[in-house]
Amino acid sequence: MQILIAEDDRTSRIILSEILKRLGHDPVVTENGIDAWNIMQTSNAPQLAILDWQMPKLDGASLCKKLREEKRKEPLYLILLTSKTNTDDIVAGLEAGADDYITKPYNNAELRARVNVGCRMIALQNDMRDREKLQGVLEMSGAVCHELNQPLQVLLGYSDLLLMDIIESDPNYSILKEIKISIKKIGDLTNKIMRVTRYQSKPYLQGQIVDIEQASKH
Repeated sequence: MQILIAEDDRTSRIILSEILKRLGHDPVVTENGIDAWNIMQTSNAPQLAILDWQMPKLDGASLCKKLREEKRKEPLYLILLTSKTNTDDIVAGLEAGADDYITKPYNNAELRARVNVGCRMIALQNDMRDREKLQGVLEMSGAVCHELNQPLQVLLGYSDLLLMDIIESDPNYSILKEIKISIKKIGDLTNKIMRVTRYQSKPYLQGQIVDIEQASKH
């Protein structure tokens, strides 16, 4: 996971960055709150950040507050890094918007554990957000398919009537037959879409599309 580090002490930045790399993460390193704020305004901003409380220009607690005041689409987990041990200070940091804190000096096991908690929370929130998006898409597609089924049924009925009144040797017979087959294919597709219960994609050209066949299987 990409993790933002905002730490004004050079040695601490290097050590923290190396620890995160060894844990398999991709650290994005800054040395003050303003630079961290600017990074968090980019389209691919990290979803987890470790912020030193005492930084020049913009301290960690103030940065937490500014970030929480934004209406962000992506989940965000903020960890304050601090030498403050007073309960009132810790409460103030959490109330400013931090999700967790790490007290200096910290050991690697504690850092790893708290970062892992943050990663799990981000993954859970991302999953919940994706489920909500999928639910919205399913409800919309279900409504559209429901509206389509009625005119499809009318077309299918008329094509059957026309086929009953025409002999197979008539050139238009094969055309009507193809029309009926196509109508049934569309009907089968709408029924599959209405049975979609999960997200399943497949490669298509240079990207991905929903695999309706797999997504509609129970």
